[in-house]
Amino acid sequence: MSRSINRSLILIPVVAALVLAGMWLAIAPDSLIVYCAHDAEYAQQILNDFSRKTGIPVEVRFDTEATKSLGLINLIVQERDRPRCDVFWNNELLGMVELREQGLLESYQGVGWNRIPDQFRDEDGYWVGFAARMRVCLFNTHQAPASIETLQHLISTEPTRFAIAKPLFGTTLTHYTVLWHLWGGEQLQEWHRDLRLRGVREVDGNAAVKDVVAMGTCDAGLTDSDDAFVALDNQAPVEMLPAYVMKGASDSGSSEGGTEATDQSTSRAARPTSHTICIPNTVGIIQGTRRPEAARKLVDYLASEEAELALARAKSRQIPLGAVQKADLPEDVRKLAEWAKSGIDLRPMLNDRRECLVWLTKEYLK
Repeated sequence: MSRSINRSLILIPVVAALVLAGMWLAIAPDSLIVYCAHDAEYAQQILNDFSRKTGIPVEVRFDTEATKSLGLINLIVQERDRPRCDVFWNNELLGMVELREQGLLESYQGVGWNRIPDQFRDEDGYWVGFAARMRVCLFNTHQAPASIETLQHLISTEPTRFAIAKPLFGTTLTHYTVLWHLWGGEQLQEWHRDLRLRGVREVDGNAAVKDVVAMGTCDAGLTDSDDAFVALDNQAPVEMLPAYVMKGASDSGSSEGGTEATDQSTSRAARPTSHTICIPNTVGIIQGTRRPEAARKLVDYLASEEAELALARAKSRQIPLGAVQKADLPEDVRKLAEWAKSGIDLRPMLNDRRECLVWLTKEYLK
């Protein structure tokens, strides 16, 4: 290899680093740097509204569908000695608990934190939840009725017609963490490996689950309520029901692994060990921010009634967690809010998430 080629290879990473540095230097010095794992089509308008109301410019970095929010969490960890991010808008909860445990968040108990119920905020103010979505089972009604019987049949006898996102990332990782917490690791591993051996359809992200169900490639799949609404708005032949989880895969009434779907006519009293999975957005201030006052204003804004109602009225139809007038909510969101009442408390599950992620990493990267 010639010297000129060697020099070129050496210069490539140097030039790339200079370009990246130039991008950051181009940002206005008073801009608030936000890392955001929520979908850009919904989050950008909220951030624009914040800038318009406060005069605070915001520069935002979004992540990809397949790896959010884990990619941004890892980036924040990598940048801990020289943080670029001021505020992290996460699209789930346990990743924020992880950052808090690592000492990467600053405490702030402002007006936004105060209006959110205890279950959806850090008790010491290191993060606060807002605007939640549900884990749901989405059915193609041209293929089969939306019911627990359909789900049981698919998982038991035709898992090739059932779709899940690879559980290494995002809300599917949260879903698996809940199952790890309720069942124990051994039982979840056995259930998951059996599904894979029998050909369950694994795809890259919840939006892809929505797509294969809407197209009829699969009869049903586990996804999030905001993705399900995309299919419904596109007039796809689909219906969603809450994905309940049971205390154990062998519990009476569980659907071959404790994930089941049911409608609101099912008696809650007859289902004492079942839970829904309600996953809030969360926001926290990064330790070492150079813009603490602006960061606090954004936290208060995202956890405000105004922002929660804006996200409820958006196509994502997210569920306000603080007090709002029921009449201000779209009908779709009122139904989700009822499902969310039986949501399991995710906050104690950090160790479950860590153990589950170690196992999943070995499973998918071996």
